[in-house]
Amino acid sequence: MQIAELRTPAMLIDTDRLAQNCAFMAHRAHTLGVRLRPHVKTHKVPEIGRMQVADHFGGITVSTMAEAKAFSAAGFSDITLAVPLDPRKASEAVALAVNVLVDSEEALAAVERVAGGCPRPRVWLKVDCGYGRAGVNPQTESAVRLASRIHASPSVDFAGLLTHGGHSYARIGSAAILDVAREERDAVVKFARRLRDHAIEVDEVSVGSTPTMMHVDHLEGVTEIRPGNYALFDGFQAQIGSCPRDWIAATVLVSVISVHADRAIVDAGALALSKDSGLGDAGYGVVIDLSGMAVANLSLVSLSQEHGKLMGDGVSQLRVGDRLRIIPNHSCLAVACFETIYGVRKGVVEHEWTPCRGW
Repeated sequence: MQIAELRTPAMLIDTDRLAQNCAFMAHRAHTLGVRLRPHVKTHKVPEIGRMQVADHFGGITVSTMAEAKAFSAAGFSDITLAVPLDPRKASEAVALAVNVLVDSEEALAAVERVAGGCPRPRVWLKVDCGYGRAGVNPQTESAVRLASRIHASPSVDFAGLLTHGGHSYARIGSAAILDVAREERDAVVKFARRLRDHAIEVDEVSVGSTPTMMHVDHLEGVTEIRPGNYALFDGFQAQIGSCPRDWIAATVLVSVISVHADRAIVDAGALALSKDSGLGDAGYGVVIDLSGMAVANLSLVSLSQEHGKLMGDGVSQLRVGDRLRIIPNHSCLAVACFETIYGVRKGVVEHEWTPCRGW
C-alpha cells in the first residue's frame, strides 16, 4: 500500500531513518563506555524497542505501568519505571518485577510493605540534577539519609542513582546543551561519590535525555544512559540542535479539507499532533510533501481539536483532497494519539504497529 492510500490523519514512521537512529545511539553508547537502556515512551511499540536494544543488554525504560505490562508481555525482562512510584502501584510493580524509582520515604515504605519474594525489588533513587521536577536534592543531608535507608533496607536492593537532564530542552545549540549534559553527569556522579564516602555502595549511575546524550563529551562515573526520543526525533529536537531535520522519522499524513484565499484546513488537530508549539515562528509542525520535501511559504499556525490551519503564500497551490505530511514538534505526544502507526519505506507501507495505551 502507498502512503497516499491511507486514511488520514495517519502516523508514519520512516523505517530507514528509524534504523539509522537506533544504530547511531547504540554505537554512541558503546563509544561512551556505557550501557544503553532506551526509553520506549516515544513510540510504545515492542518491535521498535527491540531495534533500540540491539547489540546492548536488553534493558528498557518506561513511564507507565501500561508500558511495563505491554513490554513485559512482549518478552522484555529488565524494565525500569522511570517516574517516582505512586505508593498505590507498589504491589503491581513488584509483581511485575519492575525496577522502581523513589524520591520519598513514603514510596520506599510502600515497596517494602509488599516485598518479600525473590528476587527482591530493585529501587533507584531519583536525583534532581537541576531540572527542578522530581528527585532529591543531592546537596542535602535528607538525600543521603534516603539513600542510606534504601541501601540498608532488608526488603529491597539499592539499584543506584538515576537522573534526567530534562532542562536540556530549554537550551538551543550544542554548546548550551553540552552545559546541561555536564551538569546532569556531574551532579549525580558527585552524589555517588559522596554516598560512597558514607559507606553506601552505589553500583549503578543512570543519566540521559536525547539532547544531552547527543552532545555529552564523556560519561566517566556513569554506567547507563536512557535517551528515548532519538529513535524518532521530532521538530523540536531539530530546532534546538539535537539532530538534523532529515533524521526525523515521524510524520503525520494529513488531508486538505478546506481551502480559502488566506488559509487552508487539514484534518489533523491537537488530537493528532498535540499542541506543542515550536520555537519562535515555527508553528505547530513543519509542512512537507509526500516525498518529504519542505513546502515553501506554508505554515501550520494553529490547531483546534480536529483542525489544523495552514497559512502563507503556498495556500494558493492547494486543493481540497491534497495530501501533505506534518513533522510534529513533539513525536512522543503525537504518537500517543494514534491506535495504529505505520512503518514506511520510500512511500510504501511495510509495517502496522499498535502502540500500548493507557497508564
